[in-house]
Amino acid sequence: MDEKLCIICRGRVFCGRSCRAFDHWLRISYSTEIFGSSPPAIFVGKNNYPEVFACPALPPFTGDTEIYDKPEFWRDLSIEEILNLRYSLILGQFRVNVKKPNPKILELIQELSLYEKPVDMELKFEKPPKPKIFFDDRHAPFGPFAPARTARICGPSRVPEIIEKVYEENKISAVDAIKMLYERKIAVSHIQKLLSAGSLGKKRKLVPTRWAITAVDDTISKLLIEEVREFQVIDDYQVFVHKKARNLFIAILIPRIWSFEWGEAWFPETTWNFGNKTVIECDSEDHNGRNDYATLGGCYYSARLATVEHLKKMRRQASAILWREIYPGFKLPIGVWFVREMLREMFLQKPVFFETLEEVFDFLSNYSQLIEDWKRNSKLLKKIREQKMLCHFS
Repeated sequence: MDEKLCIICRGRVFCGRSCRAFDHWLRISYSTEIFGSSPPAIFVGKNNYPEVFACPALPPFTGDTEIYDKPEFWRDLSIEEILNLRYSLILGQFRVNVKKPNPKILELIQELSLYEKPVDMELKFEKPPKPKIFFDDRHAPFGPFAPARTARICGPSRVPEIIEKVYEENKISAVDAIKMLYERKIAVSHIQKLLSAGSLGKKRKLVPTRWAITAVDDTISKLLIEEVREFQVIDDYQVFVHKKARNLFIAILIPRIWSFEWGEAWFPETTWNFGNKTVIECDSEDHNGRNDYATLGGCYYSARLATVEHLKKMRRQASAILWREIYPGFKLPIGVWFVREMLREMFLQKPVFFETLEEVFDFLSNYSQLIEDWKRNSKLLKKIREQKMLCHFS
């Protein structure tokens, strides 16, 4: 790739000559009006809550743009390709009060959230969009943005029957609605969009996108854990390893009742580590779950969701230890979708089976230089070993 800095990215990534985002921005850099096909995409901010920005998003062209806002379709794309898609989405910012939103804006955001396929829109701004990228650690980045004057959906798209049902039925709780949608194979990213738009539940209101993402991952994984707890425990140690985009993912499934750990090792020169030493953090829950918020944030819940999805598919339960190593050069906060989709991809592989933990760690030492560090930092591994020692005296 030609290392030519992109004006849109502000020098943060190398987009190369094929940077479509830059080309699209040039087309609207002096314009206060765009027409295009929204994937559909929305964003609800959290700053100054309850006074937040509610934003429709679209590229300055028409066509099949569904992939632009559907992380489930991004596994085979490079980070550069994903960023190019996301940088092409332009946000129109409407300032709203979550408790008393403008009915027209709320109706627009909710209507967009219902659609499964792209919808043509017209968006008018108060001033031309800024050539700046919006990053966040929970959701995928967006491209240029500007205060919006008006927005109009120019032609309806398809609304799945189950989405129409839960939207029209305001006596269904948000949790039940999420369960119904997930069981009917509605994409997790779409459910998150519906919750953020205030399209689900009895007491409906706009929810900041970053909160909605974690709420849906948490809710669905809790529902699945209830099922997984009833399954038989696996017979052997199962190990999965997945390398992609300067990340290493490891999963160890242990033949014990359900418990879960997520750990992250951030090497120097990565998104959250500006020092000169690798930083390792782990958080976990036992068989009874947790009542507090995970210290590692949204990635914990995305990882837990991907893990229990796999266990449910197997119809077995296990104690699951998952670790992620982030290597130098991975510097962009691109959202927790990355963890969820990379782990989903990892669990499609065939596991490697072992009879003891010692064999597991011998095997993993071929992939990671941090195995001893992981063992020292792992809270769940310590508990499992203590339980094993107690069994020897029973």
